[in-house]
Amino acid sequence: MIEPSASARTVVDASPDVVYALVSDPPKMSELTEELDRATWLGGVGEAAVGARFRGHNRRAWRRWSTTATVTDAEPGRRFAFEVSSFAGIPVSRWQYDIVAAGVGCVVEERTWDRRPAWFRPFANLVTGVRDRADQNQRNMEHTLARLKSAVEAARG
Repeated sequence: MIEPSASARTVVDASPDVVYALVSDPPKMSELTEELDRATWLGGVGEAAVGARFRGHNRRAWRRWSTTATVTDAEPGRRFAFEVSSFAGIPVSRWQYDIVAAGVGCVVEERTWDRRPAWFRPFANLVTGVRDRADQNQRNMEHTLARLKSAVEAARG
């Protein structure tokens, strides 16, 4: 696989299973992310499994758009990943969380790959209001992982 267009990592003082339970729950993760405002599982599914799909309702300031994601990797305590597409099935991105045990906690790495066709990028930039998607995703990931770390560690008490 080619290099990701953006990535970030953090160390979390919690087990890989605890972190996986959060990152593999898109409705819950929407509370921690910059652009994902809300997520809903599709087709009667309620948890992560390869092939499961969810709709992402995204927001940046006054701009709003929706995407559909299909889970490609669901390995408890290790990896959660999904492919995102826009209307008409146009590929948008791949998002992946890798979790590795480290001491009493774990390292969480979030990565994304931009999969948008060149002809689709100007339209997507207009809809989202983002000209440099890689840079924006990098900043978004750093904020998301900081919130994830805080949420998981606060829950441990």
